[in-house]
Amino acid sequence: MVRIYIDLYPHAFSFIPLRFAVSIGYWDDPYLQHLVRLCKERKAPEINRGKWPFFSPASSRQLRYFARVQGISQLIKAFLRKTECHCQILNLGAGMDTTFWILKDQDLLPSKYFEVDFPLIVTRKVHSIKSRPLLSKPILELHSEDTLQSGKYPPRWCYGHMLDSKRYAIIGADLRDLATLEEKLKKCNMNTQLPTLLVTECVLVYMTPEQSANLIKWAANSFETAMFISYEQVNMDDRFGQIMIENLRRRQCDLAGVEPCKSLESQKERFLSNGWETASAVNMMEVYSRLPRTEVSRYGTLSCPLTQTPVNHAA
Repeated sequence: MVRIYIDLYPHAFSFIPLRFAVSIGYWDDPYLQHLVRLCKERKAPEINRGKWPFFSPASSRQLRYFARVQGISQLIKAFLRKTECHCQILNLGAGMDTTFWILKDQDLLPSKYFEVDFPLIVTRKVHSIKSRPLLSKPILELHSEDTLQSGKYPPRWCYGHMLDSKRYAIIGADLRDLATLEEKLKKCNMNTQLPTLLVTECVLVYMTPEQSANLIKWAANSFETAMFISYEQVNMDDRFGQIMIENLRRRQCDLAGVEPCKSLESQKERFLSNGWETASAVNMMEVYSRLPRTEVSRYGTLSCPLTQTPVNHAA
């Protein structure tokens, strides 16, 4: 029981305030409501300002979910435009992410979009996709045979740890088991010759430094051309970082990968020392400062009078 709880913990938290932020108009995402549902309990509005629930007060007052979502979105779109969409995206630890559907609406889909997460998370997401036409129809429309392939898994949703189609695949795998991960990705036609964008958001911190280093090194060595977007914590050795760690530990969830999260420099070093030629890093304050002032003012107005509602994954 404890192991399942630990595995699901980051996914449960990262989408708790996200769904509410969308519901009050921080940005448009018509798909998330079909994967994550709102509950009635209400919490403080500061949480809306950063997708991670245990930011220091200074950060939570100034950073927004909008900054994180927009920052990553802009990087993804820049990669797609640079490659003219002749590329593939690997979203590792994707949870209930809806980027695939958003990109399709914007006519910016890569040659193939892959999602990877723990089998239990994938099973729930596959069930939601299969049972909700708004999610399944775009995949079916893009699939040459107009059917969803489930690999060698039996067609029972409780065993549906993989869904593969022409342009979208979701795979149940453990990122710490790289041999199995690579095998499953190749079964879904991952092409190591294509320019590849890898994305992780608050994922590496749940792996030991050795495990995350192996993943980073695998990514550097497996593709002819690649870019890696990583959203992770920094300043974890200050007082508020320690409070965050203590809060998680009380919930039986230790952050195994805190060591590389000391600073922006330590985050860059983890890539430079594991096969990547260049690395750059910015904090959310800088991302926030680059947002259009009109948008910042509007989202500030949205967040101030309202309180936050937590969410659950939709069944």
